[in-house]
Order: sequence, then C-alpha cells, then structure tokens
Amino acid sequence: MNLRNLNVGDELTLLQYRVRRSDLIMYAGASNDFNPIHYSDRVAQSVGLPGVIAHGMHTMGAAARIVTDHLDSNSFVSQYSTKFSQPLVVPDNNEGVIVTVQAKVTAKEPESIFIAIETTCAEQKVLSQTKLTVTFK
Repeated sequence: MNLRNLNVGDELTLLQYRVRRSDLIMYAGASNDFNPIHYSDRVAQSVGLPGVIAHGMHTMGAAARIVTDHLDSNSFVSQYSTKFSQPLVVPDNNEGVIVTVQAKVTAKEPESIFIAIETTCAEQKVLSQTKLTVTFK
C-alpha cells in the first residue's frame, strides 16, 4: 500500500495481533520497565487492576504498525498521540488476547496525511482519540 495515494475517507487494511504474557516479558526487557503489574496477577489485583496489563507504550507502538508497516524511505511518522482508555488485560495462558486496529484517513495535505486509529480488544476500546500523521519527504 502506498500511503501517498490514500485519500480522505480511505481505510487502511485491518490489523489484528495477539498479545501474550511472553510479549510483555520481552517488552519489559527492551524498555527496562519491570513494574510487576505487567507480570504478576497478585500485584496487579492488589492495586485494583483486573489482572496483568500490557505496557501502555507496547500497546501504542503495536497499534501504530497499521501505518508504520507501510512506510517507505520517503515517509515518516511526524506526530502520534493517544489516550489510554482501558487497560489491555493479558491472561496467563497460551492464547493471550487479540487486539484489533482500524485506521482511516481523516485529512490530506500535499506533504502529509492524517489518520485516526481505533484500537480494541474484546470490543472494548483500549486506546482512544488516537491520531497519527505521516509526512512525505
């Protein structure tokens, strides 16, 4: 998909990906974020969470793939923002959870496109008001 050819109203190809506890362990190592709410049900529940939750930056970064998988050497993400609306709870099993990401072009300028992204898990929004701008060189 050539992002430069997209127009207002165009939808990007739906992205679905699985998140397992092992992904959280790998992300913790890469980010140096070893907060136990990301690996211990006991600790997560003791602070009022329903269970272990994914790192917010992991969720945000993985959702951006709906766009970044289509970047080339002449384009880059120049702006990206979101609100964390629900924690992404990741069960302690081999299945994990499926995250669904949808995106739509909301505006276009000669050197940029503006994209709204919706990220859900089990029909619950985990990210809200997500906006990403791609700028072309």
